Amino acid sequence: MDFSVHKKELLEELERIQGVVEKRTTIPILSHVLLEASGDRLRLSATDLELAMHTSCPATVKKEGGGTVPARKLVDLVRLLPDEEIRFRLLDNHWVQLTAQRKTYRMVGLSRDNFPTLPQRPPVLVEIPAEILLELIARTAFAISTEESRYTLNGALLILKPQGLVMVATDGHRLALVEMDHALTGLEGEVRALVPRKALGELRRLAETAEEGAAVAFAQDEAHLFFQLGGRHLIARKLMGQFPNFEAVLPRDNNRTVVLDRDEFSSALRRVAQLADERSHAVRLALAAEGVEISASSPDFGEAREAIETEYRGEPLTIGFNAQYLLDFLEATGTGPVSLELKDESSAGQLRPADHPGLRYRYVVMPMRL
Repeated sequence: MDFSVHKKELLEELERIQGVVEKRTTIPILSHVLLEASGDRLRLSATDLELAMHTSCPATVKKEGGGTVPARKLVDLVRLLPDEEIRFRLLDNHWVQLTAQRKTYRMVGLSRDNFPTLPQRPPVLVEIPAEILLELIARTAFAISTEESRYTLNGALLILKPQGLVMVATDGHRLALVEMDHALTGLEGEVRALVPRKALGELRRLAETAEEGAAVAFAQDEAHLFFQLGGRHLIARKLMGQFPNFEAVLPRDNNRTVVLDRDEFSSALRRVAQLADERSHAVRLALAAEGVEISASSPDFGEAREAIETEYRGEPLTIGFNAQYLLDFLEATGTGPVSLELKDESSAGQLRPADHPGLRYRYVVMPMRL
């Protein structure tokens, strides 16, 4: 292996795959990046066995071949080098030499034969606009469970239909559901995929760099999900198991509704939550004809109370919620008014944007005992 590559182009792709590299592992090869030079391209691959990514950049190849080097050390070194050509050569015992003008570095590598074989992508099922995929992830990923024991909740359910897309995530205490209308050309029936949390994070990073109008190619086999944006490929091992029947928990009789300005509601919640119990983050919402009163108290910090004037015509109601759960939704929903829909003090509440054409966004959150 002997090739030269420009620092800027190499660094961009190295930084792109850093999120996939296993940082704490008992398998040394998983902390390495695989470099493969052929034709006029350098291909870079990384995996933690659950998630994998491969990408490429232009290179001047003198001798085709491949080798591995520690990913974190490589990106740290390349980041510090001047903006110029870097030459890579594979030496004996899998060492890799980097040369940039009069600067020479030798890095300890491992045999490329030890690097896991990445699965080949099957035919593309559908292309999803990157802008839509990014919006789906941004509005649901925060509700994914972080408890490893709740395996099927460690990802978001992506549902693709000929005329639209759905993404839903839940941790058992709250549920975020987004439905968007968009014709998916070539898709004949419904396709469901349970996408792991880490894969969603990397997919979001990919979509954020997409050019306007770009689309993400999606495919799947029995064990893996495949996403491709330009020359970057993301491969995720499927979460196996049954995602909960989310439609069964969607509120249907929440007829006590109040509309709140998103920024005013969010700011008041943040202030009041400063004096809430540190473990429960519980805040109390009291709905009355005068509007909504938000309050919290704890024996360690004191009490807080704020009132928001707004129209409310239902029966008075007091209910408790985890303040952080409400703030997560308000941050994801963007600007504009939000609708808070309640049934009683012991039933799940529902929030949604008060007006957003083409987007159906529902957030269900369980109440807390006060």
